[in-house]
Amino acid sequence: MAMEGYRGFLGLLVSALLVGFLSVIFTLIWVLHYREGLGWDGTALEFNWHPVLMVTGFVFIQGIAIIVYRLPWTWKCSKLLMKSIHAGLHTVATILAIIALVAVFDFHNSRNIPNMYSLHSWVGLIAVIFYILQLLLGFFVFLLPWAPLSLRALLIPLHVYSGLLIFGTVIATVLMGVTEKLIFALKDPAYSTFPPEGVFTNTLSLLILLYGALIFWIVTRPQWKRPKEPNSVLLQPNGGAPEGVESSMAMNFGNVDKSDSELNSEAAARKRNFTLDEAGQRSTM
Repeated sequence: MAMEGYRGFLGLLVSALLVGFLSVIFTLIWVLHYREGLGWDGTALEFNWHPVLMVTGFVFIQGIAIIVYRLPWTWKCSKLLMKSIHAGLHTVATILAIIALVAVFDFHNSRNIPNMYSLHSWVGLIAVIFYILQLLLGFFVFLLPWAPLSLRALLIPLHVYSGLLIFGTVIATVLMGVTEKLIFALKDPAYSTFPPEGVFTNTLSLLILLYGALIFWIVTRPQWKRPKEPNSVLLQPNGGAPEGVESSMAMNFGNVDKSDSELNSEAAARKRNFTLDEAGQRSTM
């Protein structure tokens, strides 16, 4: 099936991937060139893993996971395969986000820096918790064939809305974190004097914001939504019949019941007519 506005979609997709990839590259340049590199020793080098992993996993990979259903080249793939890819990408993003949290908590504890006092930390931790809950909900309700179809139909709008809300919250949290880090780290020269690191990192923040905007635009265009699969079959749990087959079987059974009742009625009517005829014959005799 051809996608409406394919060229526009392709242009936006390439732009989003390019901007997202540049965001990851800019983050690496920031920590390797301006912030002395990476390490895992309780120093600032360990903290530097926090922005790298958050931008890579929680921003870039999460954005790809959100739009993976929109790729027209995957429309011929089974829905189960695409669900698995969607869940797999979100799982990778979750793992990277957890490692990023471990890095920042370990750095704070080794330096006796208080934890969870800033708005960035509050909103960030809430986003991670809800992201994990969202992943678990999607896994048990939409990926595994255990949940009834009525429950899936009820939760899918919430799943879509909460996914976009979490992604937008992550973008905002990253921007808060970058600004907070620059205010704390840039003393001489100060952040307010437009030092090269400040300008470079502000550019990184704009790239992250642009990436989020492109992902939101792609995922909210109805003409780029994955079409429903014709004659799709969803197997029901406990060995039940496939979706669609149950309804057709019910209709057939209904027709059989209807036919049986009609036959029974006709037989009863013939029996009554035969009885009346026999009674009439006896009366004439």
